[in-house]
Amino acid sequence: MLALRGIILKTSSLSLPIARSVDLYSYFRSSASYRVRIALALKQLEYDYIPIHLLKNEHLQPPYADLSPAKLVPSLRDGDQLLTQSLAIIEYLEEVHPSPPLLPPTPVERARVRGLALDIACEIHPLDNLRVLRYLVRELGVSEEAKDRWYLHWVEAGLDAVERKLAGSSATGRYCHGDTPTLADCVLVPQIFNAQRYNWALDKVPTVKRIFEACMQLDAFTSTQPSACPDARP
Repeated sequence: MLALRGIILKTSSLSLPIARSVDLYSYFRSSASYRVRIALALKQLEYDYIPIHLLKNEHLQPPYADLSPAKLVPSLRDGDQLLTQSLAIIEYLEEVHPSPPLLPPTPVERARVRGLALDIACEIHPLDNLRVLRYLVRELGVSEEAKDRWYLHWVEAGLDAVERKLAGSSATGRYCHGDTPTLADCVLVPQIFNAQRYNWALDKVPTVKRIFEACMQLDAFTSTQPSACPDARP
């Protein structure tokens, strides 16, 4: 095992050992995994990092495919409980480890934060994730150029909606909601990283850009970014 920034890397990615604390099955470029890494860091929770390499199809093979019926990352094992879906995992962490909170105190505020998170997690990410892009190219015969146009169309449409919500609300502060990071920021930042891989210009969404830059001044976001993950290294 290799200790790194409070994370323990289990170097044998396909040997899924018995958890002794909290295990996060993650891929460094997975935006859904990055959401959970940010939440764990904001709550200062230690965990064991188990890399599952998507480009090598490790998520489609045993033993991970036996562990995760959907064959997706992330998964989080807490003791003998296995959790899937990034937003559900973050909500679980919020309930089990409520401080510092990632959701604001009132029902209407919580609904706003969840709405912003879902604008990205449900309206952008499912259309642009790896398995969809692979299907477009491999099964439907779409060219790489057309695939990129598909990707950028949904990123632009989705982030434009998020921008209008953020810019038009007095609840927006330094971050998506007020002056402390919330669930919405945990979801926003990974989507921006993903968009930047396709050279999408953030100048089109100035409020989103400002919030992204504020988040990236915090260690919880920088220390868990894709390039900082153990499996990002050759």
